[in-house]
Amino acid sequence: MSDENTPHDEPQRPVLRIVRGDPDEAEIAALTAALTGAAAANAAAATTPRPQRLSMWADRSAALRHPGGRRPLHPGPNAWRASTLPG
Repeated sequence: MSDENTPHDEPQRPVLRIVRGDPDEAEIAALTAALTGAAAANAAAATTPRPQRLSMWADRSAALRHPGGRRPLHPGPNAWRASTLPG
């Protein structure tokens, strides 16, 4: 589909431009295929919905304690409460 604002008489700018060297048709076709594949992968990644973040209660990384950013457990009175509370 063409844009109505673009006149059909104007030549369009090339998408690829050879700056140096003399590539043959196979090399240009390989480059075009690689760029098309990269653009398609980028478009697919942009349309894929990201999973929602788990609540603190359902997040299994809480079992790791300190690497997950939570404070480590320390023995003492009422330490059992801190073992299950998020944060």
